Amino acid sequence: MLMQLTDAHWARIAPLMPTPRGNCKLASRQVLEGWLFVTKEGCSWRALPERYGRWHTVYMRGRRWIDKGVLERVFAELQRHELETQLERREPDRPVRVSIDSTIVKVHQDGTGARIKRGAKRSAARAEA
Repeated sequence: MLMQLTDAHWARIAPLMPTPRGNCKLASRQVLEGWLFVTKEGCSWRALPERYGRWHTVYMRGRRWIDKGVLERVFAELQRHELETQLERREPDRPVRVSIDSTIVKVHQDGTGARIKRGAKRSAARAEA
């Protein structure tokens, strides 16, 4: 699946992106979409499609953004925008966000609360002998 930002999203976050220095062949939007693709698809960096640019270039520029806090600011702005949009569209009596968590933990058979067997039982044949 192609991972792309909408023009409206890009317009909000473009001012937060650092100015590329030197001979940059990849646009910041292309790099960010490459990061979103790898994150969403869960693929390795080497499996990044060519339309996002060379995987190593995308990875290294993204790592520098992380170190400088750029991606944190970008995602915070996108979350803030999404929350504002939800507030504008919501009905007055409905909550804005709802989060439900279901955690399942498998327990070992010894931890289920069953009675603990004490000592070894002798078979009936051994008891007679």
